[in-house]
Amino acid sequence: MKTTLDLPDDLLIEAKTLAARRKTTLKAIVESALRREIRPAAEMDNPDPEKFEVGPLGFLVIKRKPGDQTVTVERIRAIQDELDEEDLHKARHPKRR
Repeated sequence: MKTTLDLPDDLLIEAKTLAARRKTTLKAIVESALRREIRPAAEMDNPDPEKFEVGPLGFLVIKRKPGDQTVTVERIRAIQDELDEEDLHKARHPKRR
C-alpha cells in the first residue's frame, strides 16, 4: 500500500543517509522503524543478549558493562556498525537448505 508522509527535512536527510550507509532503501528503514515501534516488547527480537536488553518501554537498550559510567554515541555507532556488517554478511551468504 502506498502512502504519503510529511517529514521534517532534517529527519528525511538523516533517514536517507542511514539507508545509504546500510546499503538499503528508505522504505526499508521506515518499515523497520514502524515494526519496532508497533511490536509488543514481549515479541521483540534481541539480536545479542550480551549487548542489549529490552527496556521497560519495550525498546532495546545497551547493557552497561561493569565500570561504564555512560553509554556514548561512539559505542552505539560501533555496535550498530557491527550489526550492519553481520546483516550484510547474512544477506551476501544466505544459508542454503
